[in-house]
Amino acid sequence: MTTQPAPHSGATVRTAVDCVVVGGGPVGLLTAVFLGQAGLQVSVVERWPQRYPLPRACTIDHEALRVLQAAGLMADHAAMFEPSQGERGGYEFRGSAGELLQTIDWNRIAESGWANTNGFHQPALEAALEDLARATPGVTVHRGWTFQSLEQDSRHEQVFVQVAPTERPDEAVRVRARWLVGADGANSAVRSGIGIGVDDSGFEADWLVVDYQPLAEETWSAFVTQYCDPEQPATAVNSGPGRRRFEFMRRADVSVEELGQETTAWRLMAPWGVTPKTARLERHAVYTFRGRWAHAWHEGNVFLAGDAAHLMPPFLGQGLCSGLRDARALSWRLGMVHDGLATADVLDTYGPERTGHVREIIDEAVAAGRVICELDVDRAAARDAEMRKRSLDPDAATREPPHPRLGGPSLTVGSGGAEGRLAPQGRIQLADREGLFDDVVGGGWQLISRGGDPTEALDDEDASWFRQIGGVLADVSGGHAVKDLDGAYERWFTEHDCEAFLARPDFYVFAAGRHRDIPRFVSLLRQALGSPAA
Repeated sequence: MTTQPAPHSGATVRTAVDCVVVGGGPVGLLTAVFLGQAGLQVSVVERWPQRYPLPRACTIDHEALRVLQAAGLMADHAAMFEPSQGERGGYEFRGSAGELLQTIDWNRIAESGWANTNGFHQPALEAALEDLARATPGVTVHRGWTFQSLEQDSRHEQVFVQVAPTERPDEAVRVRARWLVGADGANSAVRSGIGIGVDDSGFEADWLVVDYQPLAEETWSAFVTQYCDPEQPATAVNSGPGRRRFEFMRRADVSVEELGQETTAWRLMAPWGVTPKTARLERHAVYTFRGRWAHAWHEGNVFLAGDAAHLMPPFLGQGLCSGLRDARALSWRLGMVHDGLATADVLDTYGPERTGHVREIIDEAVAAGRVICELDVDRAAARDAEMRKRSLDPDAATREPPHPRLGGPSLTVGSGGAEGRLAPQGRIQLADREGLFDDVVGGGWQLISRGGDPTEALDDEDASWFRQIGGVLADVSGGHAVKDLDGAYERWFTEHDCEAFLARPDFYVFAAGRHRDIPRFVSLLRQALGSPAA
């Protein structure tokens, strides 16, 4: 795949904007899109003059697709993503003899209206996001520009950002912004610039990642298969329409240089019938898989997102998904503060919420990695025996993927209920329109009930205020205009033993309870955002 520099990629950076985003990958671009849609003036600076043309992330989940839906990307690009389907769980652990040890239910009915797990080609997603960013009023993308330094004023009201053309570092430009978002990857210069360190899980392993395009039809029993073979741990995964990926762990008797050779890639794939005659090699590279997270996610008006804030082994396919969650969680807060609809205090919950959420995923990914990466033959045999024993229990043979609650302190109310959990999106009918709720009724803040019309539960002033912040209200009981076509809302309400919920623009539940609690939800939301109560 060849790429051309985007138009005006070398244009002079504006010297005064609302927000500078450092990093033009998916997380940085999506953050800029959301901020531009909220009315902010945003400059994205990316040091590389061209997009990276080869695959990196290759799986994306239902929640991340809902985030992309909120940005307006899915209407034209849903075919970019290939869902995991089939009777089995979609994610398998297999032993050294190829026997099935355990499955994870990646084919479950997901909360967000999209398939639970999907394969995709990252260069295609990045191209679509960059096109969307460039088409968003207020957003400019500057490729071939490098972040050099930052300085915050004493009251943390402004950030002064120094950037320069990558090939002409002495031609620096000083940009004044209200906020700076560092979405500049694992070796984040922004994170270093504000002196934030990282914690480490202690997990580290070198793996060869091989992307290829099959030239003949292949049959696989699962979307992802982990081959827990101490002789050669390996992963096979669907990486989007017309593409596949293998990953192979480096053994102690193999050097990084040897592992990274093309001949090694072909040799390791040969047992699965993948050869130069049956496949076209697209990329092979050695990566070190780690689990890390930043000590803090912001300092003053400087924020971190994506790999700048966290790294995780890829065994659960959650790295990019977590970065897209960051983009949504941060951008709705910045947008509301910019519009005067919330005080800056709401920004303080961004880091704790996301840290708690992402730490649970990192821990599960590391745990999966320790299972997969076992090289001792005896310990691997004991592991297989234990997993086979558990597989005899139907309730243990297939387990759910992680569903973390937001960390705390969080911008939610309640204790031990659905607050901080992911809210649902179902297919609905409104008059003669059918589709996903966010597309038909609206995204943003959502107040949804199965116990009656939420509008009738609120006084006029509260209802007006809720709509002013972009809120929508709906009764999905079946007795009013909105019809819950597939029962998604009914299932969710039953599972969480409640009748109504108020969800945030990042789809996490602010509050949930009985229908009669709706006025209290709105009152507490006004307090949380710093808005005077009615």
